[in-house]
Amino acid sequence: MQGIVRIVHAARTDVGMKRDNNEDNLLVYPEQHLFCVFDGMGGHAAGEVASGIAVREIKEFFELTGKDPDATWPFKDDRARTYDENRLVTAIKLANARIMEASEQDTTKKNMGTTCVTLLFGERNGEVRVLVAHAGDSRGYLLRDNKLKRITVDHSLVEEYLRMGKISEEEAKNFPQKNIILRALGQQRQVDVEINAHDPRPGDLFMLCSDGLSGMVEDKFMESILLKQSGNLEACAKKLLDTANANGGVDNSTVILVRYEGA
Repeated sequence: MQGIVRIVHAARTDVGMKRDNNEDNLLVYPEQHLFCVFDGMGGHAAGEVASGIAVREIKEFFELTGKDPDATWPFKDDRARTYDENRLVTAIKLANARIMEASEQDTTKKNMGTTCVTLLFGERNGEVRVLVAHAGDSRGYLLRDNKLKRITVDHSLVEEYLRMGKISEEEAKNFPQKNIILRALGQQRQVDVEINAHDPRPGDLFMLCSDGLSGMVEDKFMESILLKQSGNLEACAKKLLDTANANGGVDNSTVILVRYEGA
């Protein structure tokens, strides 16, 4: 797999207009074709500790398994999944376990956690596949044929109510418990990681972001920015976060853009 995939990427994070510190974190690891966004939560800056642990653990696990594919894994693999799927889910589960350990050892970090959304270029039967795994409300999107489509489902109360038809799209915008997340790292011993595979086409642009961006900029405006600026991913990432800040910037915001150019 190494060296086969041609990708271009850009990443950016911003503290926003209302917060004193940035609890978001990101991991850009092109050597392993891995990209991740984390949105930490918990008082006393514990959110940035949790998201920082997630970055370190996932990176170290990919370093270890990249050098030694036979290295011992901390969790049993799922036989229904490919090697790449198991590798990504195991890395996230390991990060969850480490965050739990850290919060148990330090009472000031109790209940700290982080959402995560991750993207990995893997393969199946010699074909390139894009794996997107997540827990929480940090999102994955795909821009293809000039259309932006969300490819993750938020693990949040508001999304659950929408899915069940309890509230409308309009009501969801002002839903009082908008911040209630149903899954995240560091909240329970077993984290349920959702993972989906996509068959990429040359020109596909994948976007990972925290809710500091998706909550401040509607999808249609993100689409328009991506279409206008997609020739320059660095400028595009800057424009997305500048727009989130211009719209109020009530939260930290983070974005990673990854364009697949072929194999």
